Amino acid sequence: MNNINNQLKTGLMTALIAAATVLPGCATSGSKLSQDGASDKIVFPDANKAWLKEAVDPNVDNLRRIAPGMTKDNIYSLIGRPHFSEGIIGVREWDYVFNFRKSADSTVQTCQYKIVYAPDMHLRSTYWQPESCADMLKPDPVPTQTVIERIVEKSAVLPRPEAPRQEVVRIRVAADGVFEFDKSGISDLRPGGIEKLNKVAEQLLASGEITQLKIIGHTDRLGDDAYNQRLSVERAEAIRQYLARKSVTTELASVQGAGKSQPLVECRQTRRDEALIRCLEPNRRFEIEAWTVSKQ
Repeated sequence: MNNINNQLKTGLMTALIAAATVLPGCATSGSKLSQDGASDKIVFPDANKAWLKEAVDPNVDNLRRIAPGMTKDNIYSLIGRPHFSEGIIGVREWDYVFNFRKSADSTVQTCQYKIVYAPDMHLRSTYWQPESCADMLKPDPVPTQTVIERIVEKSAVLPRPEAPRQEVVRIRVAADGVFEFDKSGISDLRPGGIEKLNKVAEQLLASGEITQLKIIGHTDRLGDDAYNQRLSVERAEAIRQYLARKSVTTELASVQGAGKSQPLVECRQTRRDEALIRCLEPNRRFEIEAWTVSKQ
């Protein structure tokens, strides 16, 4: 009898192990994952084969919190179980299908999201299809701000009617939209950044004769003080050089670096990962102050 019981137990364990082994194989999307991630070949599953009939609206804040090193339990608590029959034991891919609703025009963007785990089953990397869906997690950008302040000078005599009127034009632009991350040279300007700088140049040229120009670079808190100070100055100088190419008067321009001393946002994360870099994005910026005069 004991032999029979032992045989039954052995058969049951074998069946469970086989089931656990087969289940992941049935759920994979066809990706070929290496041990170190260097030669991964990522393949997304057919969205129509998800066990969910419709894509779900994700909690964007929870998606932003996902970071390398998390366990499957961490991921499950943030965005729930995967939307395909992924299995649990030995599975290194979890796939999701999300709907993002754009408030501007009420359209819906459907995106596939893949989480890849390292062999130790801690999150190694994430992927989007299409890749542009990653932009859905970016915080609302700090809008380009243009504030014109009129300067009133006190004088013992009444100003002449033909005296010029002086104005200060202040412009703030997100540095991430201009430079590649952690870069500062003219050669590091992004295509979209060049377009933004062209618009800034047009605005400055239309403001009148520039009598004084101040360009201030800012960074986030990542890195030491000396590095960030140098980076902020280098970026401000690159902006000055580009504006000079666009015929903006920069002979009297001053270039300053504020480093990380004047943040617009504070982020509580301590791990340096993609989520923290995205959170700190508004702090990476440059500001321009231009004193201009125009005939009344």
